[in-house]
Amino acid sequence: MDIYTLHRGTAPLLISLPHDGTQLPPEIAARLTGSARSVPDTDWFVSRLYDFARAMGASILVPRYSRYVVDLNRSPDDVSLYPGQNTTGLCPTVQFSGEAVYREGGLPTPEEIAERVQLYWRPYHDALAGEIARLHGEHGRVLLWEGHSIRSQVPFLFEGRLPDFNLGTANGASCSEATQRRMQAVLTAQSEKSWVVNGRFKGGYITRHYGAPALGIEAVQLELAQTTYMDEDTVTYAPDLAQATQELIFRLLTAALRGSD
Repeated sequence: MDIYTLHRGTAPLLISLPHDGTQLPPEIAARLTGSARSVPDTDWFVSRLYDFARAMGASILVPRYSRYVVDLNRSPDDVSLYPGQNTTGLCPTVQFSGEAVYREGGLPTPEEIAERVQLYWRPYHDALAGEIARLHGEHGRVLLWEGHSIRSQVPFLFEGRLPDFNLGTANGASCSEATQRRMQAVLTAQSEKSWVVNGRFKGGYITRHYGAPALGIEAVQLELAQTTYMDEDTVTYAPDLAQATQELIFRLLTAALRGSD
């Protein structure tokens, strides 16, 4: 099965886009509600947004299937990323709007969830781990960059309006202090985009699981408000907005890759 695409680069940089997928297997789509079949919680256009990183030598990993099939940024045992807060699970049953994902009687069984992990989750993570190992072997270090986006206002998940740029480093555990400091300096030096570090989004399973700065594997999640590069209401890419956002992401990546101070 064509579970993902992997562009192998030459730099010690791997960009993972686990919520870019939009496909639904027919047997799953048939059980979803009408609103869920349009996969509204997709990180829309992030593979297009990050395409510039190919010129930086980045490897880029992109899934084919929607997070409604299985969420690649959740633990296979479905432990909550944010205990006590609203979130969605390994095989989501609720949309960010609070609406149901499945029609009545359509929820996946534990056996089906385990099968989805084997069919869709495991191959993506095998590719992720393999590319990390390849790049680390070639360079002695690697930066894993988790590219995400979300609507700027999602009352189910957070109050008010989300900052434009939301960097997550698992509260400093997934990358070095120096790397985080350099990224913060980039954000501080500009005034066009609002930002926060380790706010509502501190990094998901991938950031927390693979980040091992003591071993030369740094992981950072960037959750973008979708208003920074697209029209949220019409779900259309906005090239002029996107260009400014790409330029700032480029500066963040360059700072993060610079190595120890």
